[in-house]
Amino acid sequence: MSHEGIRFATAEEIAADREWDKLPREAMTPTAIRVNKTGGTGMEIDWQDGHKSTWNFAWLRNACPCATCKEERDASGRKPGEAKRAPKALLPMYEAPARPTEVKPVGRYAINFKWNDGHESGIYSWDFLRRNCLCEKCSSKTP
Repeated sequence: MSHEGIRFATAEEIAADREWDKLPREAMTPTAIRVNKTGGTGMEIDWQDGHKSTWNFAWLRNACPCATCKEERDASGRKPGEAKRAPKALLPMYEAPARPTEVKPVGRYAINFKWNDGHESGIYSWDFLRRNCLCEKCSSKTP
């Protein structure tokens, strides 16, 4: 079996690669989490480092980090939070706005939503949410 073109990284290279994009613990530790199910507006998180992030439910549903949704997004070239392209049809079908029917903490590291479309396998880690903050300051950073 040939391994041409395959290079195995050393432990030091892997560790260095992981270090470049580490967020400080304070940046990934929420001090307050508000999920506005009743109003249907979305979720807000105040972070320990003083930052505040806000997402609407449509963005959160379209950014589902579960393996199935991520694979579909990657195949279609969409970014987290970007809506699916509408299929060309004679009449557009009505689709209820995304809203969670249940919200549960996942340990001390994430939150899980059960959506009104029945989907519930996405685990939104604090790291994922902070890295996908939609505020102007964070959005202007290049990955």
